[in-house]
Formats: sequence, C-alpha cells, structure tokens
Amino acid sequence: MVFDADGNVQVLGRSDATLNRFGVRIGTAEIYRTIEGIDGIVDSLIVCIEEPGGGYYMPLFVQLAPSCHLDAAMMNEIRARLRTERSPRHVPDEIHAVDAMPYTLTGKKMEVPVRKFLLGIAPEKVASRGSMKNAAALDVFIGFAQRRKLDRETRSPSRQG
Repeated sequence: MVFDADGNVQVLGRSDATLNRFGVRIGTAEIYRTIEGIDGIVDSLIVCIEEPGGGYYMPLFVQLAPSCHLDAAMMNEIRARLRTERSPRHVPDEIHAVDAMPYTLTGKKMEVPVRKFLLGIAPEKVASRGSMKNAAALDVFIGFAQRRKLDRETRSPSRQG
C-alpha cells in the first residue's frame, strides 16, 4: 500500500490474467490445456473483461497450424471440449484465428496487455515493443480492440438517435 500526501491509499500489486466470469475464477492454463490438445491448434490466448452493466466478454484467439482453418467444425469442437472437460463458463464468447501470439522476451504470453487494449487503454501505455519477442503480433490485437470499440460505438443506442 502507498499513502499519498492527501491521505489517499493506493493498493499496489501485480495484475494477473486470471479470468473472472460471472464470479467464477478461471485460470487461463485450464483453457490452454484443453485448447492446445485439439489437432491443428498451435497456440491460444484468452482474456475476459467485465463490461459496463455487469456483463462479461471473453474472446479466445487461436493460432492454427499452416494447413488448418478455423471453420464451424473446429469452433464447435473447441466449445464442446471446453464445456465437457471444464465447464460452460469456460466457453468463450467468440473465437478468432490469428497468425501469432504476442510474447515477452522472457516467453510470457501477453494476456494482460491484450485485456487492457480491450478495456480501451492506449497501446503505448500498455506494452513496450522493445520488451517483446514478436512485436508485430501485438498489432492484430490492437486492431481487434479498435474495431470492437468502433462497432460498439456505432451500435450504441445514444448514437442511433
């Protein structure tokens, strides 16, 4: 804890990537163990954010082997395996194929930065490209977050006047 000059308290700690979906805490490793056991999936990344109004949004990103495609059959298999091997709360809202996952130089998946992008935090405040193995992989997630924000703004009832 840190106390400032005005007597306010800041609680400092590490930000982790544990998913919290409808009050149930889910470790990302649980999902990765199931997903990466599916033929054709090379890597995956999942995040969960709490939406305004109390809802949750949990997208799953998968990196596929070169000869594979994310089709309806594969998405159904992903959902079915997560539902039966884990629980219905482990099933993502959406599944998206990406070319690569972002990793730090020490080999850690960059789940927290991806989550922060989806929360609307500016990329330059979230991740340092110099501390990444594959900085270009981050661009896909930044673009995804920007498109999602734009879609939500254009669908907002206040904009449909």
